[in-house]
Amino acid sequence: MISMNGFSQEPAEILLAEQEAATSVFTSHYYVLGKQVTQFESEWADYSKAQYAVGVANGLDALEIILRTQGIGAGDQVITTPMTAVATILGIIRAGATPVLADIDPETALLDPASVERCINEKTRAIILVHLYGQVRNMAAWQKLCDSHGIALIEDCAQSHGAQENGVGCGSFGIAGAFSFYPTKNLGAIGDAGALVTNDSKIDQQARMLRNYGQVNRYEHLEIGMNSRLDELQAAILRVRLNWLDEFTARRKQIAARYQAEINNQWVKLLATPLSPEQHVYHLFVFTTPFREQLQKHLMDSGVETLIHYPISADQQVALSGIATDPQGLPNARGHADTCLSIPCHPQLTETELDHVIASVNSFSPTGS
Repeated sequence: MISMNGFSQEPAEILLAEQEAATSVFTSHYYVLGKQVTQFESEWADYSKAQYAVGVANGLDALEIILRTQGIGAGDQVITTPMTAVATILGIIRAGATPVLADIDPETALLDPASVERCINEKTRAIILVHLYGQVRNMAAWQKLCDSHGIALIEDCAQSHGAQENGVGCGSFGIAGAFSFYPTKNLGAIGDAGALVTNDSKIDQQARMLRNYGQVNRYEHLEIGMNSRLDELQAAILRVRLNWLDEFTARRKQIAARYQAEINNQWVKLLATPLSPEQHVYHLFVFTTPFREQLQKHLMDSGVETLIHYPISADQQVALSGIATDPQGLPNARGHADTCLSIPCHPQLTETELDHVIASVNSFSPTGS
């Protein structure tokens, strides 16, 4: 079976380096906010082309902390997309604010500016822009939109590690960006982990305080904070894996380029290609098809695993019943949720496996067509 991830095929040299890194943490006897976290924060800021990085427990906490540094809470509204992991929306709710969902552009599955404009009102404090599937796009337009309304631009970079536009790294277009290092991400830990990046020293300082009980000095607490410290062991693993991230991203781009050039099936519609290669890091390769269930079965029978990102738009989640949306509804997001399909795009995919995935997609024909 050609899997959706390459966990079982991780190179031996990386496994050995990870083991050595873990051992160094064990023998240091320093497990919380130690040298590994400090060094990873510096390395991740450099990699992300940001001035500061703050390690936290997960991507959800990173979003909540960013919102809290802006005093966003009760009575405020934050606009985001319904085509995202629910953590994006939970971050808004946990900060005490009200989420509002705008629709997506069906060509990219990214947030639609026209829909966002319809959602903005006097209570709107921020937009959380999700770089879905690994792509940043038209960031100057998003900056201009937020500036014109006097609202904050916050980036959800959970799927876009290393994506850039015009030399600016994702997370630095707005006031701050939130990253997840969940194991399946392009840069993944061996458990939950996250970070936020920013070019604002005040956000950096307050985020460090909020992640550690609101503590500015030991036993001196200025705010009601939280326990969201990046684990020392996870930081050590991330430092090792960061050494291979560029190589793995390049491979993802090679795979995506072949899919874009060679998938040719009238029942499959590819999403729009990025405007420049640096914009997309292909956390996922996604297309749409009106015959998803049949195509999934066809691919499974051919030995190709698939997944759906995401099968239920956020507005249809039971836990988010009654959530505010674009007054014109979310038809594009719902349509995407009903038809999107992800195929393998991990860096351990071999050329033989890639040939097989392409041939399997191209050979599909729906029953009764």
